[in-house]
Order: sequence, then structure tokens, then C-alpha cells
Amino acid sequence: MAIYSNGNSRINLGGGSRTGFRWGGLLVAVLFAGFSLCKYYSSSQLNEVTGETQRVGTITKEQEMMLGVESAPRMAQEYGGLYPDEKAQAYVKQIGQRIVQNSAANQSGYTYDFHLLADPQVVNAFALPGGQVFITYALFSRLSKEDQLAGVLGHEIGHVIARHSAERMAQQELAQGLTGAAVIAAGDYNSAQGIQMIANMVGMKYGRDQELESDDLGVRFMFESGFDPRALIDVMRILEEASQGGQRQPEFFSTHPNPENRVQKINEAIVKYSQGKSFGEPAIKLKDPNFR
Repeated sequence: MAIYSNGNSRINLGGGSRTGFRWGGLLVAVLFAGFSLCKYYSSSQLNEVTGETQRVGTITKEQEMMLGVESAPRMAQEYGGLYPDEKAQAYVKQIGQRIVQNSAANQSGYTYDFHLLADPQVVNAFALPGGQVFITYALFSRLSKEDQLAGVLGHEIGHVIARHSAERMAQQELAQGLTGAAVIAAGDYNSAQGIQMIANMVGMKYGRDQELESDDLGVRFMFESGFDPRALIDVMRILEEASQGGQRQPEFFSTHPNPENRVQKINEAIVKYSQGKSFGEPAIKLKDPNFR
């Protein structure tokens, strides 16, 4: 709004008062926020494996798979590339595909691939959209049973099946829209920062819920493919030991649940899916040089 001054008087050349401008900004903000909310809540799809209706925006499974395949080489490079032992790579792929082929994961329509990363220090496993699954050598080398590896991979397959990446993308798009509306309404970036902080904390809780859902699905897929799901509890203990002397942030400010809290949920999932099934002795040792 331009203002011209001649010394004694001030002439408003903008054609409106500051109050009018503020009300206009609020109206635009309301429309902007309403559009973002309508887009988020109207974009839902049924997950044929979990049976849940999810808000995943407009992204398709084909787009998820393309995104995952395109991102896989860059992600591998961040962890030192692929582990050079072809036999170990084949072993990880074998366990992963056994889970997929013998569980409800094979109904998802995704194409899966499993990769052992060379990083010897970072204890981690993760999944990209559409079925690209990774485990670092730092975590792989801490496992002692085939079932433990199956637990790690089953959990990551759970992220893919539950379309957590698509959910996060849709949620982040909503948060960005609401933050933009807040900037317009407040006319103050500092106020918007506070709103964004709240949105980020909501996103953290959402991430923890995703982790627990993937634990649940991991137990289900382990049962269906003949692995002992109790090994996933062993994995939680391994993750706990891998944390630096037990020093970690309080759960409320972390994107992952504390391992001890996850154990309780895993035990509940084992009871839910066991249906009277019994468990035999753990199967193959990972340190078998022949990777049988």
C-alpha cells in the first residue's frame, strides 16, 4: 500500500485501510486452509492387505515403485554402497523374498528388492516407497539367527505394505498448506514458526505409530512365512544395546518408540497372530559360512 506525504497531509493511494487488508488476508487464509484440508481428507484409498482406508494423496503404487527404484542408488551410496560379498547379498535377498512369497505381502502389487549396505558403523534398516528394502552391515553383523534377519526385513516390508511413505507425503503436504495459511493470516513469520513446530511434533507421533504398525505387520508376515516372531524381540534388544550407552531422547521427541515399549506391542501381536501355534528351535545361524 503506497502512501504519499506532502508535509501536512498523507494520502492513501492503496484504496483501503489496514484493517480491510487484514480481513482480506484472513479470508484468503481460510480458503487456503480449507482447500488443503479438503484435498487431504478427500484423497483416500483402501489398503487391500491391512483392510484400512488410508489418506495417501493421489500417489499411485506405480509412482511409489518408480520413486523407490530411482532413489535406491543414491541411498545406497550414502551408506558406502552395497556390501561386496555377493553370497551375503544373495542371502539377504533370499530371506526377504521368502517373506514376500509366503505372506500377505505378495498381494500388495509391489515389486520388492533387498539390499545389504556396506556401512560397518551405522546400525540401521529402512525401506523406500514401493519395495526397496535396505539393511546395513553394522546391523546385519549383530544378528545371530535367520529369524532375526527375517524380523528386520519383515518390519521394513510392513512400512511398504502400509504405504507409510505415501501417508507421510500427504501429511507433509497438508502441514505445508496449513502453515502457508497461518503465514497469510498472521502476517508474521514468527507466529507461523510456532505453528510449524506443533505440526512437526504431530508428525513425530505419527512416525512412532507407523513404527508400531510395522512391528505388528512384521510379526504377521513372520508367522505367515514360517519364521519365529519372537526373534523380533531379540532385534529390539540389539537396537537397545546399539544405542550409545542407553543415551537417547525422551520418546515424545523421537521419531521411533523406545525399544522396551515396542517389545510390549510385539508380544501383543504375537498373541494376536499365534492362534495356538507353537515354535520350534531357531533355524539357521547367520554366521554359517555357507549361508544355507
